[in-house]
Amino acid sequence: MNASPAPKGTERPDAAPADTYLERGSRAYWRASLALLFAGYATFSLLYCVQPLLPEFTKSFGVSPAVSALAVSVSTAALAVAIFVAGLVSESWSRHRLMTLSLLASSVLTVIAALLPNWHALLVVRALEGFALGGVPAVAMAYLAEEVHPEGLGLAMGLYVGGTAIGGMAGRVISGVLADFFGWRVAIGGIGVLGLLATLAFRSLLPPSRRFEPRRGVGFAHHRRSLAGHLRHGGLPFLFLIGFVLMGSFVTVYNYVGYRLLGAPFGLNQTQIGAIFTVYLAGVVASPWSGKMADAFGRGRVLIAAFLLMMTGIALTLSMSLPVIIGGIACLTFGFFAGHSVASGWVGRLATQAKGQAAALYLLAYYLGSSLIGSYGGHFWTAFGWPGVVGLIAGLLLIGVAGAAYLNSRERALVRP
Repeated sequence: MNASPAPKGTERPDAAPADTYLERGSRAYWRASLALLFAGYATFSLLYCVQPLLPEFTKSFGVSPAVSALAVSVSTAALAVAIFVAGLVSESWSRHRLMTLSLLASSVLTVIAALLPNWHALLVVRALEGFALGGVPAVAMAYLAEEVHPEGLGLAMGLYVGGTAIGGMAGRVISGVLADFFGWRVAIGGIGVLGLLATLAFRSLLPPSRRFEPRRGVGFAHHRRSLAGHLRHGGLPFLFLIGFVLMGSFVTVYNYVGYRLLGAPFGLNQTQIGAIFTVYLAGVVASPWSGKMADAFGRGRVLIAAFLLMMTGIALTLSMSLPVIIGGIACLTFGFFAGHSVASGWVGRLATQAKGQAAALYLLAYYLGSSLIGSYGGHFWTAFGWPGVVGLIAGLLLIGVAGAAYLNSRERALVRP
């Protein structure tokens, strides 16, 4: 007896014919890969373009370093909430339209932020910008996983992750250079204009979805059961904690190292500090490398190694030698991207259902770490200087090592057949 056809809107994306995939090497495949590279660039350049400008905000608005860091923290906090919401509802929305609207709205809001007259208005717009950006990370990887043939998925994902690393670096470097020559308002406005151009490129390149049809009728009870299952899992909550620690530590360093390097004995300017942030490109190498190492030696071991490398890096930043400090930031950056790549991939492996929701929980914890620790670290800077910031991060990383050690001890048991 033949099964009844599924109601319209409930088809599973993985049930589509194999020939609807974007095959590696095809024109459509490269268009999709480049489109998501532009999306990754725009998302992270818009989100973090204000990070090297925090000392400028302290001068212009007369706020403390901790308050100045809210320009980053309110955006990442709003992004965390938006990603979680988007992860719940994205199955019923057009992926193409959601990502386009997110990029367009956040780019326009960035341009508006450059024109605002007071600090509180700037924070409100930065929060709105973070919320608007939530539609990209929540959907981009799902789009690639659905549309791209598995044999070409690794490269396509690598281009997207590479775009995020390039965007994170470019947003910091370009805004630092523009701020030195024209002031922080031109710096923010310039990043917003570049975001609009990237949005246009994304919109013109991205092929329409072939293997996804929006679903209807997924209720709150389903989401609640899935959430409870993820939180009761033997390993997932530890990965959520690790995401919180990784991003909280990473962003705190980048938030406050500029204050240290602007002062004596270094006396660097914004352009020079921005140039140091090119070490962010270590993420382009660290992400695929850590995946290979995890396959060879186990995810838990690579996570522990990533945390130990971050601890080495943060210790090196205590030096009074600028090359050693830069080396320390590079070590911490490499360790961060390696750890994040392994942890985020492990979430999808351990989640036996509602994988998108599990990923949304991980990203929620990830960006809450950026928001909460990134802002709170300013109090350690004010009270204890750079050694205080290092002490805070070292404590967080020890928690991360403990979580990674637990996951390593149970790695085989946690994977369900």
